[in-house]
Amino acid sequence: MAAHGNFSMGRRMLLAQAPIALAAAAIPKAARAANAPSAVMLQLSTYLADAANRALPDEVVEKAKQHILDTFAAMVSGSLLPPGRAALQYARSVGGAGEATVVASTLTASAVEAAFVNAMLAQSDETDDSNEFSQSHPGCAIVPAAYAMAETFGVDGNRLLRAVTLGYDIGPRVTISFGALDFRNNSHKSTHAIAELFGAAAASGCVAGLGAQQMRWLLDYTAQQSAGIGAWTRDTQHMEKAFVFAGMPAKNGVMSALLVHSGFTGIDDIFSGSDNYFLAYAPKANQDELTKDLGNRYEIVRTNIKKWSVGSPIQAPLDAMENIFEKHQVDPEKVRSIVVRLAHTEARIVDNREMPDICLQHMVAVMLLDRTISFQAAHDRARMSNPDVLRIRAKVQLVPSDELEALEPARHAIVEITLDDGTALTDHVAHVRGTAENPMDRGEVVRKAIDLIEPVLGKANCAGLIEKLMGLEKLNDLRELRPLLQKA
Repeated sequence: MAAHGNFSMGRRMLLAQAPIALAAAAIPKAARAANAPSAVMLQLSTYLADAANRALPDEVVEKAKQHILDTFAAMVSGSLLPPGRAALQYARSVGGAGEATVVASTLTASAVEAAFVNAMLAQSDETDDSNEFSQSHPGCAIVPAAYAMAETFGVDGNRLLRAVTLGYDIGPRVTISFGALDFRNNSHKSTHAIAELFGAAAASGCVAGLGAQQMRWLLDYTAQQSAGIGAWTRDTQHMEKAFVFAGMPAKNGVMSALLVHSGFTGIDDIFSGSDNYFLAYAPKANQDELTKDLGNRYEIVRTNIKKWSVGSPIQAPLDAMENIFEKHQVDPEKVRSIVVRLAHTEARIVDNREMPDICLQHMVAVMLLDRTISFQAAHDRARMSNPDVLRIRAKVQLVPSDELEALEPARHAIVEITLDDGTALTDHVAHVRGTAENPMDRGEVVRKAIDLIEPVLGKANCAGLIEKLMGLEKLNDLRELRPLLQKA
């Protein structure tokens, strides 16, 4: 958005808010004091408002660039899968054009619609990042929301980096304050939808340059749009999951920011007072977690980038198999059995599922045959009926473990490959590759991105996009990315 456009928008906001300000002044002082923001809300909204101009530590900038690249790669590869194809068809059906890019297409859309479609692309499968502490997948909603807003407002790469980092800081802290794992297991609500929504809204508000008062209203409208229940686990096509985890939170987060930017006002503290958000969602929540270690503990650093394009519970078993292969030559024809031990919580998600990338037994069989898992292999549904794969799959046993369940949310796995001669090859993975305890380096993140992007956008666009994203702090206008992200 040009400077004149921003000035005009700001002037209209001032004119629209003048009567509201006069009305507020007429409210008795005692009534205003009773509704004053809490200390937590004041600290939180100030942090939100200051983020656009606050420099980040170098190591946080590097992590942010890696997560942004990883999420764009998920968007691009997601265009090939059913949820992504459905989202692109939706974009075509509603028609229209706008200031924001629809990835892997020739379409443009409004910020709200582009954020929705691109987020659906990013969560079309199990490629995107995850934050175990909050039980969320932050990137798939936060990055598309921030990117759509960045194009709309014409901001630079530094603003995008700060906005995305802020989104990761705020969204996960909401469900952390709920007691994420227990809340997820007992409330029937979706921690993923909630964390991603507040993250997308915070990032969008940062791009729009909202002040502290406006950020309080942004949180108000975000809370009113909070939704998502655990029924997504019954979706066998990943379509509803992509909507709950990403499309809906990204769309609603952008909407919150645009409403407030256009002049909407609201409650000064939706987190306290009568009928507040926490009373409605998590009465036992610890609200101090919302601001705990803000500015020192960056959630983007604690968020996992998946090495393998498969469901999170399958990451550790594949790591364990790779570790075994590095030490031993394993002939698939000489394998008698493969036993995989996982926590109960993880095992039930990936036990003999109908989709290849979240079926542990299938992925273990493919890993044994290929000695690696590419994006293409993880999404080759036809191979699930391949006789060679089925023969190996019959040897794979998944054992839910009480011992590993006690270690949740850390995702441990124990894999034991027994050969025909009785030799047992075992590996126990305590820190999955890509987690904060065992992070991937830049080269690994880039290699994963190439595997996901190049087949869709081509070698030249892939190389150009990676170069731009890994040098975001030098990018003056995010709209420069469009030619690299679209295809005929």
